[in-house]
Amino acid sequence: MTEPGKNLTIFPDRTLAGLANGDLLSQVLARMRMTGDRVFSSMLLPFAQLDTSAQAAHAYAVMEGAVRIAGNEADACEIRAGELLLLPRGPGSLRIAALDQPANVVACHFWFDPASQPELLLTLPVMIHLREAETCDWLPHIMQFLLHEADNDEAGSALMVSRMIDLVVVRALRAWVHHGHASNWLGGLADQRIARALKAIHEQSPRGLTIDSLASVAGMSRSNFCERFNALVGKSPVRYRNEWRLSVARDMLTKGDARVGEVGRSVGYESEAAFSRAYKAYFGHAPREAKPSP
Repeated sequence: MTEPGKNLTIFPDRTLAGLANGDLLSQVLARMRMTGDRVFSSMLLPFAQLDTSAQAAHAYAVMEGAVRIAGNEADACEIRAGELLLLPRGPGSLRIAALDQPANVVACHFWFDPASQPELLLTLPVMIHLREAETCDWLPHIMQFLLHEADNDEAGSALMVSRMIDLVVVRALRAWVHHGHASNWLGGLADQRIARALKAIHEQSPRGLTIDSLASVAGMSRSNFCERFNALVGKSPVRYRNEWRLSVARDMLTKGDARVGEVGRSVGYESEAAFSRAYKAYFGHAPREAKPSP
């Protein structure tokens, strides 16, 4: 008789927090509070056009044929079968037109919380175009399951659709970084030395994070580190560190009952007044306003 659980492999540390520890992309996207919204599929006849005015961000996967997508902010782009177009900043009105043959397009809408880390959101490109060679091992499978759940009225389907849209976006960003297309903070993830510094900022106490200590973590001279960090991340190490700890503080304020002064000290500020000034300058409102209503 087989012992219950004998053939199961258990990974006790594979919690969400454990998986995100050291995973810089997960850490940053968690702070940006992404939410999958909805998905729909359209079969467009040759030269037919679909107009959409949704203000959410978009991801478009072409399963068959080819389409031309143009918007107010995004340049016109041709997307062919097996390719994915990610528009993370929500370009507003879009025109999607099939080319010379029928085209099957799957559209996903999603949101980033614009108040969570506004500057990180603004540094994302207007358009991310992934070719079939960059998506062939994952996109068809995810889309098949996503559409199956979208057609279901069973319990939990709406939540599964939302989570799978999140999966599409994260997988697309990972592919974009992996293939060397990324810039700004995503570009920093692809550079091992800068990634070590980013990891230190995300995971260590902010009190001891000086330029010299971060340069040491990266294994670079101070001047070379600052220059490289600025080039890849788009801002100085000190500015990125300060904005990251303010984002951490915002999460603590919105999810817990800690006092403002306690939160400020936990992210490295010596006084509640200094923390409140920095918080208001970055988010546009006092930290007390971020706390949930009783």
